[in-house]
Amino acid sequence: MCDEFIHQGLTHDPTVSRRTFMVNSAATVVLSSAVAGAQSQTKVVEKDVNVPMAAGVSDSALFYPEGKGPWPAVLIWTDILGLRPVFREMGRRLAAQGYVVLVPNPFYRSAKAPVVDGAFDFSKPEDRAKIMPFAALMTADAQISDAKDYTTFLDQQPQTNKSKKMGVQGYCMGGPLVFRTAGTVPGRIGAAATFHGGGLVSDKPDSPHLMIPKMKAEVLCCVADNDDKRDPTAKDTLKKAFADAQLKATVEVFEGCNHGWTVRGSQPYNEAGAERAWTELTALYQRNLA
Repeated sequence: MCDEFIHQGLTHDPTVSRRTFMVNSAATVVLSSAVAGAQSQTKVVEKDVNVPMAAGVSDSALFYPEGKGPWPAVLIWTDILGLRPVFREMGRRLAAQGYVVLVPNPFYRSAKAPVVDGAFDFSKPEDRAKIMPFAALMTADAQISDAKDYTTFLDQQPQTNKSKKMGVQGYCMGGPLVFRTAGTVPGRIGAAATFHGGGLVSDKPDSPHLMIPKMKAEVLCCVADNDDKRDPTAKDTLKKAFADAQLKATVEVFEGCNHGWTVRGSQPYNEAGAERAWTELTALYQRNLA
């Protein structure tokens, strides 16, 4: 999981507030692509949805293009600060590219989203104490159960093209959830991507990388520079596991991009690096889902 060693300093999204979070409920929004040079606008439907789960009900956000469809589905696992406006922006952007996108509240067992308001500093024990108890409930078994429920929900949506494979992507703590999703429902997941994923490799019997032999997806692992410096052997373990499983995979260290670089509003956010990672994600989905 993220800790003071890899998720450094202040994380602040000035748009985060419960009022802001709820304003867009069940709204149809117009998304202007953030990619430089993009001229067209695509209408995206955004809805707040309650997903039935084995452990309760997950307040989540659903996005899809306006129009007939159907489209391939994608599940987005957030970082440790959970479902908030910046991840809604990601959901809209991806939906505008032609996908049905679900961004769940990973901490639905503990609190409604957003679980953090305003500034959050991982260097402060009092701030970490607000989140870590929520994360502690997300055991490997809980993550596997949630993966099944969220992918089932996506397949139940009339907008979802069930003849196409599904994608899954995750950030920070969402990295292990990506691995467990791809390994739990391999028949559905055709593409999987992690961005500065935390704890993908460990010596524990439930280490996320041990799910790799169960996967059938093409995998993209975008590794933060400081994460790699902290654990330089993790990427090699991943590469070997993917090769042994005969899976097509890319494990890439983004030099100069530190943990959290793809999430706008975080201190290490790197726009150029984030856009390069998004371009690789887009190509991954085009190869495997479209």
